[in-house]
Amino acid sequence: MTPGAGNNQHAWSATQVRRTFIEFFEKNGHTFVPSSSVVPLADPTLLFTNAGMNQYKAIFLGTVDPHSDFAQLKRAVNSQKCIRAGGKHNDLDDVGRDSYHHTFFEMLGNWSFGDYFKKQAIGFSWELLTKVYGLNPANLYVTYFEGDEKGGLEADVEAQELWQSVGVAEDHIIPGNMKDNFWEMGDQGPCGPCSEVHYDRIGGRNASALVNQDDPNVLEIWNNVFIQYNREPDRSLRSLPSKHVDTGMGFERLVSVLQNRSSNYDTDVFAPLFAKIHEITGVRPYQGLFGAEDKDGIDMAYRVVADHVRLLTFAIADGGVPNNEGRGYVVRRVLRRGCRYARKYLGVEIGQFFSRIVPTLVAQMGDIFPEIRRKETDIQEILDEEEESFSRTLDRGEKMFEMYAQQAKSQKSTKLDGADVWRLYDTFGFPVDLTRLMADERGLSIDDGEFEEAQAKAKEASKGVKKAVAELVKLDVHSLGQLELMGNVPKTDDQAKFGRGNITTTVRAIYHGQRFIPYTDAVPVDGQLGLILGQTNFYAEQGGQEHDTGRILIDGVAELEVHNVQVYAGYVLHTGCMKYGTLSIGDKVICEYDELRRWPIRNNHTGTHILNFALREVLGDSIEQKGSLVAAEKLRFDFSHKSGVAEGDLRRIEELCTGYIRRNEVVYAADVPLSQARQINGVRAVFGETYPDPVRVVSVGVPVPELLAQVSAPAWRRVSIEFCGGTHVAKTGDIKDLIVVEESGIAKGIRRIIALTGEAAHEAQRRAARFAEQLDRLALLPADGHEKERALRRASVELSELVVSTLTKTQLRDRFGKMQREVLEAQKTRQKAESKAALDAVTAYFRGPTTHDESKPKPDATPDSTPKKPSDAYVVLRLPVHSANPKVISDVINHVKTKLADKSVYVFAADAHKDDEDSPPTVAHGCHLAAVQASGSGSGSAADWANVVTSVLGGKAGGKGPTSQGIGKEVDRLDEAVELAERWIRDRLTL
Repeated sequence: MTPGAGNNQHAWSATQVRRTFIEFFEKNGHTFVPSSSVVPLADPTLLFTNAGMNQYKAIFLGTVDPHSDFAQLKRAVNSQKCIRAGGKHNDLDDVGRDSYHHTFFEMLGNWSFGDYFKKQAIGFSWELLTKVYGLNPANLYVTYFEGDEKGGLEADVEAQELWQSVGVAEDHIIPGNMKDNFWEMGDQGPCGPCSEVHYDRIGGRNASALVNQDDPNVLEIWNNVFIQYNREPDRSLRSLPSKHVDTGMGFERLVSVLQNRSSNYDTDVFAPLFAKIHEITGVRPYQGLFGAEDKDGIDMAYRVVADHVRLLTFAIADGGVPNNEGRGYVVRRVLRRGCRYARKYLGVEIGQFFSRIVPTLVAQMGDIFPEIRRKETDIQEILDEEEESFSRTLDRGEKMFEMYAQQAKSQKSTKLDGADVWRLYDTFGFPVDLTRLMADERGLSIDDGEFEEAQAKAKEASKGVKKAVAELVKLDVHSLGQLELMGNVPKTDDQAKFGRGNITTTVRAIYHGQRFIPYTDAVPVDGQLGLILGQTNFYAEQGGQEHDTGRILIDGVAELEVHNVQVYAGYVLHTGCMKYGTLSIGDKVICEYDELRRWPIRNNHTGTHILNFALREVLGDSIEQKGSLVAAEKLRFDFSHKSGVAEGDLRRIEELCTGYIRRNEVVYAADVPLSQARQINGVRAVFGETYPDPVRVVSVGVPVPELLAQVSAPAWRRVSIEFCGGTHVAKTGDIKDLIVVEESGIAKGIRRIIALTGEAAHEAQRRAARFAEQLDRLALLPADGHEKERALRRASVELSELVVSTLTKTQLRDRFGKMQREVLEAQKTRQKAESKAALDAVTAYFRGPTTHDESKPKPDATPDSTPKKPSDAYVVLRLPVHSANPKVISDVINHVKTKLADKSVYVFAADAHKDDEDSPPTVAHGCHLAAVQASGSGSGSAADWANVVTSVLGGKAGGKGPTSQGIGKEVDRLDEAVELAERWIRDRLTL
């Protein structure tokens, strides 16, 4: 046994380490709370969940929903999924270089919310580490807060003494400063001293001097935060009424300690992933080498790939889909960084690499985090989609990088030009940190200022481009005539649009300013032009499917950004603006359409065919297509039908679509003579459409030759078969899901369905689930409370704008409507009770004896009292109600007008709830001025009386004859308004 192994004789697996931690705290009265999502959709201040305490933030801040489960939570334990890549906490650049940095990690934690504090927290920590995990106490060191004289904070002597009391040696208890031992959530909010536990891997020595000195063998494994203060806006500290405990222990570090490994990567957290990477790539096994010892870079690549597949899997499972914005771009950067390591050091082809490792990770962690098992197939498909897209530019981007690096070296420069770094990002999709990594390997640096300047120039130029493309360049009849006469510009061969990947072709014609030109250098920077190529893989807009976008380029020489693609008499015109360089007729160029945009378009086009099939199956053969739109974000399908689609039929249509998708049918396509194609039983075509001969037949599930062998077979009626020249998925499972988000009428006898597929459908389902959870919380609020009324107003706006399944939205509307009815009934009941209480108060006042006895309640009575009666002629009264309800005021005024016409009354009803931005509190008020008082020596009108009040409360008042009512906003000035109203009527009675 080594000194560092302590007295721990148990062989701890990673799974046992995690389970033991959770079970220990469950036995000590803690509730297991599943890990929250690594994508904190409800917290815009966070890019990713980066600490165990994130999901409990509302408890610490005192803003937790009082009706939620968390409001009752006193003790909690869990293992939280965390990501630190991008934003303030970013470990991405360090991953692979050392033994302990990770972009994805687990944080074991236990919490106390106003329950136990330092004594129990320290006791739990020491017992678990030394008694349960069996670590040698001689290898453990603890820190405590030494105090801060400048901040007026005393040393945390209590924690120091508590550590001693559980058995920590005095020379193993070390004071720490504000940086290391005082935790704060932010510039304001809950905070407090913390106490760390450090472990010495070596042992047999006193390592106290190495604590918090970045020694790899003396590492922090646990931090106990004692939240006992609140940082005020003025930076002062105020003691909290309830004190909390927030602890965090790095799971991977703890496993390395218990398995007596010097590196987190040498444990069984990573071993299965390394084994799978070795199996896939065939490179040498992982050896745990770092720095100069890792001469071939293979071990670093192992670590990067294993770490990155963990982040990618968990981020995508929780909805962090790769894209070009925010957290989505972080996910994309991580994937592309991993791809480059895998290709360069592991020698693997990129396209379907990371997805092959995912099942191993799911087998490892799917039990504790079941969401990755549920989403396994989706994760793999998204990874393949992203990899395939990047693989198309990775080779060329690396070649361009080498060219730029050589240029820098030849100029004896130690940095890459910022414009070149921008081009690698913009043209080849190389994240800046990836280029930085590659530059570092070549002994070069990146000037961030130059890069940002190049980026700013490009953005400024794009503004002009957007204005320029408002008027699309088109080929007119004269231009087409010129093309026919040229002889060397054939009709464009666009068969490559049905394939995938880039192609190389030749520039045949350049069109600008309604004329053909030999090269592009005379075109203004923001000028729009069109290219005709010998072949193209771009899809030109037709058949309801939107055009492709992308780029046509010669690497490092010239690039046209393609904004639109149209076909004119067989000539495919690619329109856009030059980003840099010059193109000439005869140039060999690379055609690169945007695969990440084409992917959802494929989903939506095949989804449209399946929807068309399902509509016929459910609604009958009378259904005829009347139009369609296949875009990246949605599909739209117009069809003939006399009335709206019933809810039951819509459900059946969705079920049929889902069934077709789940069967994962192969999508077949072939060109067939038009006369023969028309004979296929059940084939769908648009009435009045002119089709080419031969026509392309798309069949979902049955090979086209099989259809042609028996064109009249009845079975083909149960298959989606259409004439179509669009792009489609390889198999229906690629679509993932199809949900109808809108069904409406657009003309007499014409209905329209809008649907979502793929990730857009999944995001809609997540939105629906989040709103349903919101309704769950609303249901717990009392129906007669202002809080529920306010929340329902906000939810009503959200529901009206919610893009989710039509069927789901109907269910949500039904639930919401039921709550609204309950609240309305509660409001009616409350209003009836308040009206009665108000009328009783006024009636009781005038029935009572006239008295000036000061022991009686005062005229400005609170809701719990009856005012004294200085006069039989009038009363100014705060009504015994809790809301500014104009109906209550109206009931009182009408009662006085009909039953007590000789009395003058001014009444007030104020909201009891606190100020909030959705519904600020108000004061309802109104008066009745008796005719005898209105005509006296000090006469005035009800309007005059009300104007005195509105001058203080704000708002407006109005009415007819002896009455006036209004709503005021200055609730804080209610006392002043009551006093003025009293004085006004009293002065007129004494004149």
